[in-house]
Amino acid sequence: MFKLNRLLFATAEEVFIDCIKPTMAQRQVLFDAKNEIRNHLRPRIREATIKVLGMDKSVTPRFRTQGSWSYKTCVQPAWHPPQEMDWDFGVYLPVSVWEDGGPTHAMAKLYFKLVEGLLQDLCNEKGWKLYSGKDTCIRVQINAWAHIDIPLYAAPEEQFAQIVERGAFDAVRTLDAREALVANFEEEDFTLQQWEDMVDIMMATRAGEWQQSDPEEVSRWFLDRIEEHTEQLRRVCRYLKAWRDLHWKAGDGPTSVCIMIAVAQTFEPQRGRDDLALEKSARALAITLKGNVHEAGIAEGKEDFNKRLDADRRQLASSRAATLASQLQAARLKASHLVGDAIDILCGQLGDRVPYRTDLVELDSGEDAVRVVGADRVSRPVVKSTSAG
Repeated sequence: MFKLNRLLFATAEEVFIDCIKPTMAQRQVLFDAKNEIRNHLRPRIREATIKVLGMDKSVTPRFRTQGSWSYKTCVQPAWHPPQEMDWDFGVYLPVSVWEDGGPTHAMAKLYFKLVEGLLQDLCNEKGWKLYSGKDTCIRVQINAWAHIDIPLYAAPEEQFAQIVERGAFDAVRTLDAREALVANFEEEDFTLQQWEDMVDIMMATRAGEWQQSDPEEVSRWFLDRIEEHTEQLRRVCRYLKAWRDLHWKAGDGPTSVCIMIAVAQTFEPQRGRDDLALEKSARALAITLKGNVHEAGIAEGKEDFNKRLDADRRQLASSRAATLASQLQAARLKASHLVGDAIDILCGQLGDRVPYRTDLVELDSGEDAVRVVGADRVSRPVVKSTSAG
């Protein structure tokens, strides 16, 4: 029997987790592009709020990094093309006139048209490409491997008056300042406590509708689960996103958010054993992906995070997750002279970014492995997000 943990996660070694994380150079490219978009839009949107959007005074938009970069689960694509790395960067406007619980419908189309036009000017200048086919955001293709999605939001003006943005810091480019660079990625964010004071956030659609939205609700919930279950949960979610990307080249597998929520709901840390944690999570995922995925702590449990997959694709996703779990177990249980076979099995499920390093595989007495087979699954109690304060 083997411990395969160090093939996935190890200090002072370049292993699977290091190979699937974005590189510092990739982070910097996205970071710089995001800042150029912000710096281009901010004064121009402010100037247009009276002339184009019909507001009674000029207002300054605010910006927020969202999605996988906010909860730090972004991974490099397994297939390029067609898969790409992305950055979600929300634009927020304070709106003083609300009808039926939201801003005027005419404003949604004007908002989209305004920002899209401004971004087209920037794309022409930078040699980027603008994609206008998405209904809920504007996409800017910044190079062959990455794009930035820009959703547009509005919130009541009186709430914005209470918000103070954090100061910006210059990007740090040296490898020695890795942590400082990561910390700077959200330099234009609202602080978490301030964000939770905001309600009635609406997202504009290209069709001219407004959708109720709290883009930080998933992030708050997930970061609470990280605090509850340790950083191992974040790593396991990254492993599973990389597995998903490998086995669904066209990008039509379970969504990243669906995987994160499904895994976090049943996660049990396995101290020093990411291989066991991944195996256990894959086994739970195989069950969860068969049906709807709801979380009472997000959107009051109303949203199905597995809605992308129809019945047939849910069955396929469940089957592949079950195969991942069984193959991880088979690799662990290989005889001590078959270490190469164990690594081959791992590579078959996670791809060739798993290092072929027999020296990182340790013998397992079997005591740890007992923990991977838990008690019968029961319903998880509702745990509301508690990050504030």
